[in-house]
Amino acid sequence: MLAHAKINVFLRVLRRREDGYHEIQSLVCPISLADEVRVRPADRLRVEVGGRTSAVGGLNLALVAALALAEGCPDAGGALVEIDKRIPVAGGLGGGSADAAAALRALNDLWGCGVDAAALERVAERIGSDVPAMLRDEPLLIGGRGERLVPAEVRTCHWALVRFGFGVRSPDAYRWWDMDGERTGPDPEPLLTVASTGDTEALGAHLFNDLEAPVFSRHPELGAAKQRLLEAGALGAVMSGSGSSVLGLARDEAHALELAGGFEDAEPVVSPPPDAG
Repeated sequence: MLAHAKINVFLRVLRRREDGYHEIQSLVCPISLADEVRVRPADRLRVEVGGRTSAVGGLNLALVAALALAEGCPDAGGALVEIDKRIPVAGGLGGGSADAAAALRALNDLWGCGVDAAALERVAERIGSDVPAMLRDEPLLIGGRGERLVPAEVRTCHWALVRFGFGVRSPDAYRWWDMDGERTGPDPEPLLTVASTGDTEALGAHLFNDLEAPVFSRHPELGAAKQRLLEAGALGAVMSGSGSSVLGLARDEAHALELAGGFEDAEPVVSPPPDAG
């Protein structure tokens, strides 16, 4: 089963909530970059990432997802969850959440739990803010801390995805937003309109992420990558999530490949991928 990465076409931070989370708005879209998640019966429950076992009590979200589903599934037993990783860890692409969502779907089938989509989404909410959106695997307008999901119409877009050898923790990025007194970005309605029409030229001008300023001030190489993409002819560029991945919007597949070729660690991706959903 494929666990697609996601990108934030825009990310708007509204305020810090009393529970410590932040109220946000974002257009989240799956992309062609994906991990592969496989499940099969085993004598006990374990998760292997690249051949290495994640211990019970660890921070692997697929393991957390398996344990959460098992709590409410009388027929749950052992299982081996194998994950072939391609999505960068802590890159703002939701890789861990995508793996957790794929594990929920696959184990629900393997164990015959019979948990319907709505109930599975409630399990996903307990695992992490991004997991319900990754469970849907479709373009979504999200709100709250990530639990309010509305399907969005997004035409096919091609991107150059630039990766870095480090991650940025989401709690750090939001804390920096608070510390720096950053402002909330613009009304996203114009962006949502052009995203639904497929006008990539117009879409490029509307991309934004409220976390860019605080993250770029601590990691200027990310801001430099965004500038390089724009100078190379990208229609627009934006950091995904809390970083560290940066994306350049391309005219088409060939243009995305050309943009990616200007970086040491980059690749073309498409959103939404034809095999999502």
